[in-house]
Amino acid sequence: MEDKQTNNRRILLIYFSLSSQTKNLVHALMDGLREQQVEVLEERLEPDETLRFPIGSITATVSIMLQTFFRKRVKIKPVSQHCFNHFDFIILAGPTWSYNPSGAVLSLLDRDGAKLFNGKVVLPLISCRGYWRMHWYGLKRLLKKNGASLLNPIIFSHPTSEPWRTIGVFLKLAGKTPEKNSFISRYYRKYGHNRKQIKEAHHFGTMIGDALNRDLDLNTLDFKTKIALP
Repeated sequence: MEDKQTNNRRILLIYFSLSSQTKNLVHALMDGLREQQVEVLEERLEPDETLRFPIGSITATVSIMLQTFFRKRVKIKPVSQHCFNHFDFIILAGPTWSYNPSGAVLSLLDRDGAKLFNGKVVLPLISCRGYWRMHWYGLKRLLKKNGASLLNPIIFSHPTSEPWRTIGVFLKLAGKTPEKNSFISRYYRKYGHNRKQIKEAHHFGTMIGDALNRDLDLNTLDFKTKIALP
């Protein structure tokens, strides 16, 4: 029995993940792509200094949230040279930090944006508590400034309803365990994305891979599902 041959479709997936929420999504997405015989090269952005998660205190959490609201950068290590090779397109994934792209992604765009994204097609993937539009508009502006063409973004919001989503995330960042609080746990059961969303990310990977194999327009794909955006 002959092995399946790759179709020479190649995707670069660059991502930053602090609490593993983005990592879980992109790994599921990659599995779906690889099932469609698409070659995926993974590049995780690594900060120069270790970042704490959880942050550890309410005071420190408020301070970090204010800094990230004003787009404070996080210095990152150089990306691998293979990131500058040819790919069919690039997936750029990361979390929302106080309505903005993460400091690591902002640093990547500052340092390598023109060389990495100029003339390239980019599919953004955003992992967020719920308020992703400002992140998307800012990221779109920066990518276009660096010469990229953009596909429709993939957005995954934490599935818990407000205001418990915001309360729970804040307490989790501050080092608390809201999912174990006798009152809050009635409304906030888990930090981050659920299994259905991870499964949906895998499905999106197979959708993208199938569209690539059939030379379809990727902008026709619908990522705005009830699972991705509760």
